Amino acid sequence: MMALEAFGQSRPLTLGVELELQIVNTHDYDLVGGAEDLLRTLAKREVPGDIKPEITDCMIEVSTGICEHYADVSEQLTVIRDTLVEAAGKLNVGICGGGTHAFQHWGQRRIFDAPRFHHLSELYGYLAKQFTVFGQHVHIGCPGPDVALYLLHSMSRYLPHFIALSASSPFVQGSDTGFQSARLNSVFAFPMSGRAPFVESWTDFESFFDKMTATGVVESMKDFYWDIRPKPEFGTIEVRVMDTPLTVRRAAQLAAYIQSVARYLLVERPLRPVEDDYLVYTFNRFEACRFGMNGTFVDPRTHEHRTIAEDILATMERIEQHAIELNADVPCRELREMVAFGRNDAESLRADFAETRSLNDMVRLQCLRWKT
Repeated sequence: MMALEAFGQSRPLTLGVELELQIVNTHDYDLVGGAEDLLRTLAKREVPGDIKPEITDCMIEVSTGICEHYADVSEQLTVIRDTLVEAAGKLNVGICGGGTHAFQHWGQRRIFDAPRFHHLSELYGYLAKQFTVFGQHVHIGCPGPDVALYLLHSMSRYLPHFIALSASSPFVQGSDTGFQSARLNSVFAFPMSGRAPFVESWTDFESFFDKMTATGVVESMKDFYWDIRPKPEFGTIEVRVMDTPLTVRRAAQLAAYIQSVARYLLVERPLRPVEDDYLVYTFNRFEACRFGMNGTFVDPRTHEHRTIAEDILATMERIEQHAIELNADVPCRELREMVAFGRNDAESLRADFAETRSLNDMVRLQCLRWKT
């Protein structure tokens, strides 16, 4: 039985960003198994963070190093993007964001040749190939494990914000799903997905982990696909609900907003989390996936109903000073303007399709947008 790793040290409120990206051909813009060739081409190129494979061979994951502020995230992601796009051009393939590919079929996917990915394929069957979806993960540095659990539970209230702001997966296998973020439906199919258990101390979390590993169901923290999970080896919590945005700029803005919310929660400690906060969690999560910013948000404490957009705008006012302290006020203001305009990446994709009447052309435009 594997013991839980000790919670590592990290500077509070530091950032790390991971993005899962699509590799497409430049003929009809379907997904293509180019990860191995892309990694070989990039082998001698230095980037600020890391570039590595994902579960199927038409995916590539990029990640920053440890960042202090929005500007660090933006700069590192830009360098990584430019390096990746240059390498992709040499191979005549395209790179793009978006939480799902619009018309690929999961049955045509191939598992990347790595032991862990083959293990997951054997364990989860067809779900492993259906997991060809693309997300953004944001790590927030925490001063200690108990603080990490406090931040995990208190931040769960804001998950609908992160989903709605990042939503970029309206199309699946050639059809408009009616969802803003259809990607999370694929994630929710896994048995260890959803919310983390309500545990407030690291001692109790270690006890929970020991009980879970004793059942033989999990072996490590990697086996939990929670919306937010502790990452003890990094000394962080990892927010995992976002679709990969269509641009680096939007990805960095989202990281800045999450960091600002985290500072507000850690500095002001507005409420102590309780189990009942999760009564409306799944409802709010669904509304964000289905309707985006127009979805209904139910306040877990007051039971007031408002739109997710209204709750985002109210939160942005509340955390404004914290954003200023983090040099995140400009990206947060840009997100606020996007909310006021009411057009996230999902709606931009729908607009592209309405104009071109071609999902192939829509993905082509995604590739062009990713370069900007």
